Amino acid sequence: MKIVEQIQKPIAQEMALFEEKFRDAMSSKVALLNRISHYVVNRKGKQMRPMFVFLTAKILGNGKVDERTYRGASVIELIHTATLVHDDVVDDSNRRRGFFSVNALWKNKIAVLVGDYLLSKGLLLCIDHNDFDLLKIISVAVRAMSEGELLQIEKARTLDITEEVYFEIIRQKTATLIAACCSLGAASVDSNSEEVERMRHFGELIGLAFQIKDDLFDYTDGPIGKPVGIDIKERKMTLPFIYVLNTCQKSDRDWMINSIKNHNRDKSRVKEVIEFVQKQGGMEYASQKMYALKYQALTLLKDYPSSDYKAALEQLVTFVIERKK
Repeated sequence: MKIVEQIQKPIAQEMALFEEKFRDAMSSKVALLNRISHYVVNRKGKQMRPMFVFLTAKILGNGKVDERTYRGASVIELIHTATLVHDDVVDDSNRRRGFFSVNALWKNKIAVLVGDYLLSKGLLLCIDHNDFDLLKIISVAVRAMSEGELLQIEKARTLDITEEVYFEIIRQKTATLIAACCSLGAASVDSNSEEVERMRHFGELIGLAFQIKDDLFDYTDGPIGKPVGIDIKERKMTLPFIYVLNTCQKSDRDWMINSIKNHNRDKSRVKEVIEFVQKQGGMEYASQKMYALKYQALTLLKDYPSSDYKAALEQLVTFVIERKK
């Protein structure tokens, strides 16, 4: 059994019903939108975000979920899909999960409008059912994601990023959405603000670890679903790079900055930078940070009673850290 299927086992019924509800949530009277939605849904990823929603809801709801949980999972997936469609336009990317992206098949104008449509459907799903607490959680996440992306673009121009700024970027850009999944799941079955905040913090820690894992792929050889050195080519300063930049000699630092600024399209230069970061312990440092975040996250779960849902959530945390792509 694949690891993802194993994790999904305690929520298999909920995930199957969620698929139906999510398809309904995406439906439109416009044939073109339905055609594109069908294309997007049939090329879904691992669906980690709905899994976080259902598992946190089950832990706090004593094994039960309700309609609000399904709406929370659908909202997250609608918003996440909208951001992916928009990201592909921003990044001028023609591929998504090994298939053509929406903008590659239907051009940028349609892709932007599809992203807007999915975003509005997600927000309306909450409004139509008076789920204003869920709406606030997801709206805060969307705002943070936008700010994080813009902060990263700003820093890519000046290349003056510190480790503190790096963590602020990934907290907003990546971690807030996983934090929203966990707080949505909690809020859908339990109005206790302390529990909702605990799950939000748990999700944020996992989101940070998730992004560091992505950063490490850039310095890893092999078939990883993400081309080696792509972050350097895009002038993104990730944790392994930042650590080495802050600990190496000035001459090496100047060379690294010059490489990412002026030679980021030179394959042999990018390879040299990758090898230098590896040699100087950048990957080990980032890995240590990632595992520390994992430990902090799992500590937040320790007071909850043992259950299949808690075990699956702990397994999902490990999967985020150990995944191969």
